[in-house]
Amino acid sequence: MESVKGKNILVVGATGSIGSRAAKLLAGSGANLFLAGRNPEKLVAVADQTSVPAERTFSLDISKPEEVQVLKEKYFSVYPSIDILINAAGIGIIKNMEQLSEVEFLRTLNYNLYGPFLLVKQFLPAMKEVKKGLIINIPGVLGKVPMAGAAAYSASKYGLVGMMQSIREEIKRTDIRITNLFMGGVDSSFWDTIDLRVQRDKMIQADEAAKAIWFLCQQPASGVVSEMVLQPFNHQVI
Repeated sequence: MESVKGKNILVVGATGSIGSRAAKLLAGSGANLFLAGRNPEKLVAVADQTSVPAERTFSLDISKPEEVQVLKEKYFSVYPSIDILINAAGIGIIKNMEQLSEVEFLRTLNYNLYGPFLLVKQFLPAMKEVKKGLIINIPGVLGKVPMAGAAAYSASKYGLVGMMQSIREEIKRTDIRITNLFMGGVDSSFWDTIDLRVQRDKMIQADEAAKAIWFLCQQPASGVVSEMVLQPFNHQVI
């Protein structure tokens, strides 16, 4: 396995339950971090916990091209290169078609598909210059197996998987690797705003989900983990 010590890693979604914990693990392993997230107050807290200085953080809305552009500029004002891009950002709207509004559908696509597109658009060229790097996205199991009420969410995650598979074909003559992490049932803030009866005590713990990201950042140089599936014992759908 490759060590993350000294590697330049951008964590987008660092204010979320999983992203913040992954950032702590990576910081503890000696990685050079740049943290980005939607919530400025939480971003300050995560930066303090990981000893990341303020100039290596940026609060943004990843669905807005101009803000992702500024993120790129700020990142490369600190680090000359990017070894790993972790996209742990996104939103979850779980509603039946009768309750799902057009605004909610488009908002889901904007954050879960358009946002990742903007990130890759800005940071992939730097990886192409040196012909190496790693991009980690988290489609979740609903990017493989849909469920009732997840029309918008699954559409965004299926789209993310298809987009990254296509990009993988474009860069297959380089050492740039793309990994999709399919996680299902993580006890995280994802469920805080979802009106659905779930057994959160039987879900994967956010700490364990973060460890999966930490592990994937250390995949061997001679190979690639194209995808990883992590699910609770009581709800395996793949």
